[in-house]
Amino acid sequence: MVNGPRRIVITGMGVVSPLGGAIEQVWDRLDQGVSGIVPMEMLPVDHLPTRVAGEARDFQGEIGDFGPLEKTLSRQIKKSLRMMCREIYMGTAAAQLALSGTGFYELGHNPDRVGVVFGCDYLLTNPDEYRAGILKCLDEAGEFHFEQWAEQGMPKVEPLWLLKYLPNMPASHIAIFNDLRGASNSLTLREASSNAAIAEAVTTLQRGRADIMLAGATGTRLHQLRTLHVLLQEQIAPGEDPPGESCRPFDLNRQGMVVGEGAGALVLETLESAQARGAEVFGEVLSSASSAAVDAQGVADYRTAIRNVLQKTIERAGLKPSDVGHVNAHGLGTSRCDQEEAQAIADVFGPQGVPVVAMKAFHGNLGAGSGVVEAIGSLLALRHGKLFGIPSYRTPDPECPVTVNQASGADPGASFINVNVTPQGQAAAVLVRRFDG
Repeated sequence: MVNGPRRIVITGMGVVSPLGGAIEQVWDRLDQGVSGIVPMEMLPVDHLPTRVAGEARDFQGEIGDFGPLEKTLSRQIKKSLRMMCREIYMGTAAAQLALSGTGFYELGHNPDRVGVVFGCDYLLTNPDEYRAGILKCLDEAGEFHFEQWAEQGMPKVEPLWLLKYLPNMPASHIAIFNDLRGASNSLTLREASSNAAIAEAVTTLQRGRADIMLAGATGTRLHQLRTLHVLLQEQIAPGEDPPGESCRPFDLNRQGMVVGEGAGALVLETLESAQARGAEVFGEVLSSASSAAVDAQGVADYRTAIRNVLQKTIERAGLKPSDVGHVNAHGLGTSRCDQEEAQAIADVFGPQGVPVVAMKAFHGNLGAGSGVVEAIGSLLALRHGKLFGIPSYRTPDPECPVTVNQASGADPGASFINVNVTPQGQAAAVLVRRFDG
């Protein structure tokens, strides 16, 4: 993607995360080095191999979490809450916060020229949804009889059950609530979803299919079933250290990722649209890239995938590696992924060649929602003119040849690359610069 004649800028930001739900609250915690990783409360920890999580505790899924709303819109969202699982709650709330913070309603817009691209993890049903139906199919000995499910069990399942767990529903709700009739799409690419959604929204704007796009993503690794899947498949930090030190991206003593939950959203529009509306501009998206890489056995090749997207975003933006102010890395905190990501960054920028931050040290892995939340962190760094640090990083790893920014106050530069990668080796990145007119 090349940023052609239509320049694309960011005019709104919304977030639901372990760092809070207000943009300046998120920045204050990043700037002060205060982690949102806490002792796990959302799941029983007695039989789990971890004790900590990035829980969005400020978010209760109530109407007040959706920001300032006009009365009719407030009633509409209230009626729809019963058709949302927690991930959809979070995504929709982040979108509403982004829209309300950009003067979207006050400054006016043409609904036919506004669209939505939203990323989402595949959504797992809460087992309680099936409880009443399963009980109807048990005999006196407690044995389940599947042949009774259609007639006895299924009628006990909430009729709107499926609508609560469809990954296209965040985009659908957002578009319906706000009468956005333009281009719309939903992406399910795990951790790559956020940057892929931003990239598609920018491409849609550059093609002239819309003037304003809302791009975002929502996800979780905190769920009765999802967390079990993660524990079986990935390296997880046990949480034996103080919670805020549990996730240590690129550190020699890192022990694994921390599970988390969250969502983020950006309002993107053409510069002409933003100027016509008199909207505040937070940054300009210059380029994006996506790459998937696996070896002959189908195992993810993180180094190649990440190197590809770093190189392509720089090339497509017409920049040199030295022009990039900092990299907001995937920084999962696992042994292998961090090592390969660090080597990919060194391949492109040279050893110790660019300041690196990794926000999962503050909030854990938010799944599909991580990328937008992390992009917002870097946008805030550009806005405040200083880069936040990663306090949990203490001991350099010789196998991770990157310069991790440890303390707040460093120069964030005039631009950043935000990058994420899935366990399957799908990477996506965006390059954003400070808007100077």
